[in-house]
Amino acid sequence: MSAPEARAVLRADYTPYPWQIESTHLHFELTEEDTLVHARLVVRRLADTPAGASLVLQGRALETLSLSIDGVPLTPEAWSQQGEELHVQVPDGACFEFFSVVRIHPASNTSLMGLYRSSGLLCTQCEPEGFRRITWYPDRPDVLSRFRVTLDALRTRYPVLLANGNPVERTDLGDSRHRVVWEDPFPKPAYLFALVAGELACLEDSFTTCSGREVALQIYSAPADADRLGHAMVSLKHAMRWDEENYGREYDLDIFMIVAVADFNMGAMENKGLNIFNAAALLASPETATDVAWQRIEAIVAHEYFHNWSGNRVTCRDWFQLSLKEGFTVFRDAQFSADMNSPTLKRIQDVNRLRTAQFAEDAGPMAHPIRPDSYLEIANFYTMTIYEKGAEVIRMLRTLLGAEGFRQGSDLYFARHDGQAATCDDFLQAMADATGTDLTGFARWYAQAGTPRLTVRGEWLAAEHCYRVHLAQRCLPTPGQVEKQPFVIPVALALFGADGKAIETTDGQGASVAERVVVLEQAEQSFEFHGVQEVPVLSVLRGFSAPVMVAQDCTRDELAFLIRHETDGFNRWDAAQRLGVQVLQEMIAALAAGKRAEADPILLQSLGAVLADETLDLALCAELLVLPGEHYLAGLGEAVDVDLIRRARDALRRAIQAAHSETMRQRYLTLHAASCAEPYLANGGQIARRALQGVLLGYLVLAADDDALALCVAQYQTAHNLTLRLGALGALLNAPTDASGYETARVQLRADFAERHASVAQVMDSWFAVQAGCVAGDAVARVRRLILDPRFSLRNPNRARAVIGSFCANLPAFHRRDGEGYRFLCEQVLAADALNPQLSGRMVSPLTQWRRHDAPRQQAMLASLESLKTQGGLSRDLYEIVSKSLSIQ
Repeated sequence: MSAPEARAVLRADYTPYPWQIESTHLHFELTEEDTLVHARLVVRRLADTPAGASLVLQGRALETLSLSIDGVPLTPEAWSQQGEELHVQVPDGACFEFFSVVRIHPASNTSLMGLYRSSGLLCTQCEPEGFRRITWYPDRPDVLSRFRVTLDALRTRYPVLLANGNPVERTDLGDSRHRVVWEDPFPKPAYLFALVAGELACLEDSFTTCSGREVALQIYSAPADADRLGHAMVSLKHAMRWDEENYGREYDLDIFMIVAVADFNMGAMENKGLNIFNAAALLASPETATDVAWQRIEAIVAHEYFHNWSGNRVTCRDWFQLSLKEGFTVFRDAQFSADMNSPTLKRIQDVNRLRTAQFAEDAGPMAHPIRPDSYLEIANFYTMTIYEKGAEVIRMLRTLLGAEGFRQGSDLYFARHDGQAATCDDFLQAMADATGTDLTGFARWYAQAGTPRLTVRGEWLAAEHCYRVHLAQRCLPTPGQVEKQPFVIPVALALFGADGKAIETTDGQGASVAERVVVLEQAEQSFEFHGVQEVPVLSVLRGFSAPVMVAQDCTRDELAFLIRHETDGFNRWDAAQRLGVQVLQEMIAALAAGKRAEADPILLQSLGAVLADETLDLALCAELLVLPGEHYLAGLGEAVDVDLIRRARDALRRAIQAAHSETMRQRYLTLHAASCAEPYLANGGQIARRALQGVLLGYLVLAADDDALALCVAQYQTAHNLTLRLGALGALLNAPTDASGYETARVQLRADFAERHASVAQVMDSWFAVQAGCVAGDAVARVRRLILDPRFSLRNPNRARAVIGSFCANLPAFHRRDGEGYRFLCEQVLAADALNPQLSGRMVSPLTQWRRHDAPRQQAMLASLESLKTQGGLSRDLYEIVSKSLSIQ
């Protein structure tokens, strides 16, 4: 099998574009079926442009109607099309104008790239290479141009016409047609172009910048959704002020706009001045968005706004530098979310996601550095590594340089590269120059793939009152990288005495500190803490100071001690996770040997103390009570049997519930009463309360008795918000019983939920997801019924992810020994590939983790990948992932 144009792009092959596009003038005659795009490019020859060089432009699925230079039509001999490239012979002068007219078909564009239709709207997505579906253009991020865009359309069909920049002209064209002209004064690459046309409602507000400029704020949605835009507007204004105060970044246009669309491959897109959002990442009300969604919306609105500087004003030279904008901006939005909410909970959430998904990516066939060296399809590299690990690398850099030094470096970076297409090296150089720091070794994080393994060993030298910490690192081979040089790893450490208090020791500057950050730069190093009068308990990698896996010989008593006394909230949670892992791995081994899996009393007692501590922050309490997840456990060993993981985890959860059932019930009832008594607010206190309430209900239903059933039904019926209603439905569906009372309630509440929320797509996504991810019953049969539901469509990425993604996350169901889960996924991947290659490329990823599973499942997963390989006409997105997954056997 071969994929069309399946040729790797290499970072080493980068050469600058030999032409400057001084200005880009686009004129759209918009209709759903056939849109005409008139383009006029003002092109200037650069000083080092080779004599006789052609103008090379990219295009895909374009119907070319005319091409001309300086008003003179091109003869057939003056141009040629080579695949997706247009090669044009150009005059010898310093400057010329290139004209083209093409026809495109938004209604039939199911890829959701370029210009496409979404629920009656026309909208665009151009990152990374969607602009080539709009017109012939140098579609690469290092070509920056000023855009002037004219939009003509039928007013009754498209009353709102939006594009980047500021509106400069509005004209009535007669015959019910109108025109709006937009001009963006800031040069930008084509991937930041945006257009939206349709019937839209608008929430308007304004923001006064730190220099006193008034900026108009407009957030658009379908008219039926307009009452759910308020949270996004509040989040936007918070983000604008935060970026001024923390990074000195002021907004630069007269207007900032956001539009919600129903069909979108990603969460959102940072197009200059006109952000386009997946509706699920923008719309919120108590009845239609969970607490998690409220916080996610706040974070994504901030993320896309922050891109105005870290991505737009300073953009990427090439797509290998993607983490330059994404890793930096994810770090910035994480800082923002931590300031707006709980820093501890934000850190726990981010690290949980990193350990579960990104560590798995590092251990799989698609492992790559945060600055890759090659790709076949760039859409496949919008990964957890680029985004989340990239953010962790920035976080480490801030730790090494200090908050003040990091701010100085970011200020220099923005000042030095404003209006340019920069590289990761440029970013590191600015940080080095601003602080006088040698970052040569640190740059290995950009070049090397994989998750470093950090080994920690403590040694107390009683006679010297010294505690010595021995650190060692290694990184396993990844595709294309067998040997790894040592990473630069900042490790935050603290010591605790028997009284539960942190022991203060002297840092490198002679100051007495309770926490010390040491920097591991070699394969092995040791660090000493002086003035230690007793054998301490060591707390390592506090705040998750580096994206590494830790191996430390910690006794269960020491972990229990940290759960009680650790002052770093993240490490307190991590101690509970590590203790949970130890116990669960022991239980899995017992089950594998045909023995009874017994819960460790130390863990039961530790969680009992957590439950009994009513002074403990409710959100942290909820997190401490959640055992390590199945995906995380599957990534810790080799040849994992996911059935044993499920059995062990279920057994431990039942033991915890049995040991603390009455305490759990009483705390649950108190929380439930408070939830019923207060109107919904998405503030930290209420969100924490509902989180703990949900965790406790999940434990209580394990009893599968009439009391637990009554609690589920009562919470569902009294809920005045989606968080509690969906939580009750999920707990009921996952209760480990098929008793008639439970089954009757499941049927009734499932039907009531669908009827109650039938008109809200985002809530129906949750309805599909909670069923597809349900652990009870025959999950494959259930998910096959769900895809036959007339409300399911592979054309909508949100709905596809809700059903197929949720099913694949249900490990024992997806990894059924008969391979039926794999066959189901392959069917859906192939169907999606014909419609939307980006979607199929993401959907197939569970099969790429075949090396993590036991031999029978490995063989079945490889057979599924081979079956995909034999199919003809795979997209480049899917071909690259399948071929790389099979190449590492």
